[in-house]
Amino acid sequence: MQINPPFGYREIVPLQKTQGVALPAPGSLPEFCAQTNAMPVSYIEFAPAARDFPLVFASNDQGKSYAAVAVLGLAQNENLFVRGGAWEQGVYVPAYVRRFPFCMARVTMGSAPQENRLICVEKSFLSDTGEQLFDAEGKPTQRWTQIEQLLREYEADLERTRELCAILADYELFEPFTLQATPASGAQPINLAGMYRVQEAKLEHLNAAQHKNLFKKGIVGRIYAHLLSLENFGPLLARRAKLAPAANSATAAAPAPAKPAPAAKTAKRA
Repeated sequence: MQINPPFGYREIVPLQKTQGVALPAPGSLPEFCAQTNAMPVSYIEFAPAARDFPLVFASNDQGKSYAAVAVLGLAQNENLFVRGGAWEQGVYVPAYVRRFPFCMARVTMGSAPQENRLICVEKSFLSDTGEQLFDAEGKPTQRWTQIEQLLREYEADLERTRELCAILADYELFEPFTLQATPASGAQPINLAGMYRVQEAKLEHLNAAQHKNLFKKGIVGRIYAHLLSLENFGPLLARRAKLAPAANSATAAAPAPAKPAPAAKTAKRA
């Protein structure tokens, strides 16, 4: 059995009912948070995430599939919203972070990927003295019921995001764009590439069936949340300018959503 861990996880194993888990303290963050400049966002997260971050699309396979990500920093290994090991108060925390140390992962048996996903946990969080998430009869505790609900809802929401990206790609609405900026402090220029956005001008040229499909699936609202969120690049640059000079001199890099879950196959045009 082979299980590939998501970005930020070191080694994951299927969760067993008899295992104790050392649950993170409230407000604590996994180590990878401070060192990622972009993080996947799911369908339902577009609205809250768009208030704080630029939301863009990224592709790790030359445009065959896309993922929606929130831009958290303007250089590699830079998250401008984490300070002293804590996420800045009042700023939206993506579900990708809130689910840690749990996740749902696809298992490969031999060379055959299994269709269903398993609930897994970061192995280092297993502990004999950790919290028991199931009672002696194997029934879930209230704490586990809440965690499991988050995991399953997030996984279902990711599927909707994959469909959203596949439809936008099939309708040829994506265009690449680059952020170029010269900090007033005299630090080296920022050149952030590898991002995609929706071409708003192309929306009016879609046919009636395509328009209907975008409205039916709730994609239109996500498109405009994404487009409006691009204005957050300005505050992101201002936030970076307030950091120490060492941070401002970091090498810029394109948003890397840390190997987001593979997007669905391109949807057929309506």
